[in-house]
Amino acid sequence: MSLFFSYILLGLSLSAPIGPINAAQLDKGIRFGFWHAWLVGFGGMIADGIFMLLIYFGIAQFVDTPMIKAFLWSFGFFVLCYTGYESILQSGELTKAKNSGKNEPKWRSFQTGFLMAVSNPLNILFWLGIYGSMIAQSSSSYSTSQLLLYSSGIFLGITLWDITMASLATGARKWVKPKILRGISIISGIVLIGFGVYFGVQALRLLFG
Repeated sequence: MSLFFSYILLGLSLSAPIGPINAAQLDKGIRFGFWHAWLVGFGGMIADGIFMLLIYFGIAQFVDTPMIKAFLWSFGFFVLCYTGYESILQSGELTKAKNSGKNEPKWRSFQTGFLMAVSNPLNILFWLGIYGSMIAQSSSSYSTSQLLLYSSGIFLGITLWDITMASLATGARKWVKPKILRGISIISGIVLIGFGVYFGVQALRLLFG
């Protein structure tokens, strides 16, 4: 059981570093509340699950080819820059949206998280290294059911972090002054665009380098 908890801790530690998903969660939570922030993380977690399945069945190496990576870098550039631009553009409408109860469909928040995660080659390489090594180390010692149990521990850790981020964003939405909320939303947008530009540079290097 202690090994299972270590995988929960692994899931928490994998989710904690600041990245596009956390920035988007913060932005969605401030603008629309808890469920939108959590659905961004849930969309990213579904993408992570797809990567883990690809690695488990040994077909993830196909995604690591230069042309596929160039496509993913380019697609990630578009998704992140668009989301960041939207965050900055709509930061001035925080007070209006909060007072009017205006909201966006929840599926859009899920879509944002999923597209960010699934179009991120770093995410693919990350899971190849982390989950691939976990399978290599554990497959000779544990049964398939045990591997599934420990994989679920990772997902549980990721889920706990998503709930934490969604709660923090929702708390900020309720208690922090509108000017500060707008500043946080703008900063989140800039972070997303920054990641997007990095993705775009990587795509250009692959295509023309």
